[in-house]
Amino acid sequence: MADHNDPNAVNSIFSDVDVSAADLYDLFGFPSADIADGEKAVIALTMAAVPETGVLDTDMLYRVQMVAAPRSSWSEAEEQTLDTLLKYFGSVKDKYLSIYKASEIRVTVDDHGRAQLAFLRFPGGDFSKTVGTNKVETVMTPDGHAIKVYIGGREEAFFNDLPGFFRSINYAPQFYHVPQSMMEARELPIPKTLIELEGNSLFNFDPATPQWGKTMKKDLPPGPWTWTGDRFKKDENGNYRFVYDGEDARAGKNCNAIIFEIPLAFITRDSGQNRIVNSWGESWVLKAAHKVETIPDELFWHQHPWALLDGSQSDEQLNRYKLVDTDGLPFADAALSERENNRQLGANNFWLAPHFINRLAHLGWGFGPSITALGLQTSFDHDNSPVSVHKTYSNPIAAFPRVRKTLFQKLNMPDDSWNPKGMNIPLRRPFEIFVPNVCATDMDTTGSWPFGRRPEDQVATRFLSLFLDMGAELNGRKYHVETLGDPELWKNAPIVPKTPPNPLKNDKEFLDHFPYLAEPW
Repeated sequence: MADHNDPNAVNSIFSDVDVSAADLYDLFGFPSADIADGEKAVIALTMAAVPETGVLDTDMLYRVQMVAAPRSSWSEAEEQTLDTLLKYFGSVKDKYLSIYKASEIRVTVDDHGRAQLAFLRFPGGDFSKTVGTNKVETVMTPDGHAIKVYIGGREEAFFNDLPGFFRSINYAPQFYHVPQSMMEARELPIPKTLIELEGNSLFNFDPATPQWGKTMKKDLPPGPWTWTGDRFKKDENGNYRFVYDGEDARAGKNCNAIIFEIPLAFITRDSGQNRIVNSWGESWVLKAAHKVETIPDELFWHQHPWALLDGSQSDEQLNRYKLVDTDGLPFADAALSERENNRQLGANNFWLAPHFINRLAHLGWGFGPSITALGLQTSFDHDNSPVSVHKTYSNPIAAFPRVRKTLFQKLNMPDDSWNPKGMNIPLRRPFEIFVPNVCATDMDTTGSWPFGRRPEDQVATRFLSLFLDMGAELNGRKYHVETLGDPELWKNAPIVPKTPPNPLKNDKEFLDHFPYLAEPW
């Protein structure tokens, strides 16, 4: 999912891991439609509803960090080479480490259900407030700004076909009883794919057990857990079978949430120049609570040296906690970082850029041939392979030529509604989106992904669109980030079921006003 069950330390898909309040779910960021008293940015961080919906764990500390910065984009004159790409990542790193200073809001909740908020490093100075939970509150800042706050239970805001995604990457813990310690039984060495592989009995849909991977799991059979076929599976009518069925795996579920509507003038003194609000969230658990024990207490600073960059090692409050999860961009952690505990870097994920190139190429060898088989054009160079291939890379030099177009192509939007002011805002490219791992909300847009993230964005399907060739056309229109969500495409494709990979809307309507996420069930 976007960031659910990440990192592995709190991954409840494993048979021996409980659901944890440290498991961040999603981060949303978009401009508020309410501009009566000036522009405002909405930032919402959701997490597992533990111990229950509307009751937040008193052993947790949540951080919502943000940096306002000018809009920037890749120069058209730049060469599309690995060297220039790595130099770009280096320049962004220098800005975040040397120029930008993140402001943050810390949230803890006491035994009486009151939330303590600490506003740190904002232009107007530091201050603290205590608010109630499960109701909308307004916090007045020392310099006269009004911040809307909601902390409590909401309806689960992420809608996707989770079993379908895990079937596409042959992820055993979703379908079998796999403990966390069985590292070799996570993503099995079977090609990633959007359509079923002939003879892949470990993951292909089993009509005798339609709830397999949804409400029930099987015992993992003895190895080898590999695939020896050479083609995609077809039925008697010549149709492929989709690994997705388009059902909302999170329907009828709740989450807990921390939601703010913050005046842009409070975040930055120069709101005319700093039009991008970059935000990310973090979960920290009290060391004395002895929770999430697979993440060590005392070795934290040695294993997370990037945390030193914001001075956290000298922070008296944070020294009582340990970092568990970070959340910025959908799928930067769950898909690209592979849920590793030591890759929870948030905005400091520059060191993962080479790994992301390798990982996207690995995914491309699975998704690219699948897209081609369906009669669509892909951005990934798979040498016209007739079937998905399991291929990994140890360095970006070999991976880059395959994934160059995927990384550098502009992601087309379905129409112009994302740009209501009609401004000259460049379309975003994948490499600009995933490094750093932040939700970059463009205040001159609607904040629809990848110009932020709105609750109604179907980001799971939009992530898959990276592997489409954005220069190609379908029915006279260029491919765009919603192409794979078009029911007409699947209606006419040689595949069953004839459904987009993920649901087109949430199971409960979002609100058009603060706190935007729907009331809990």
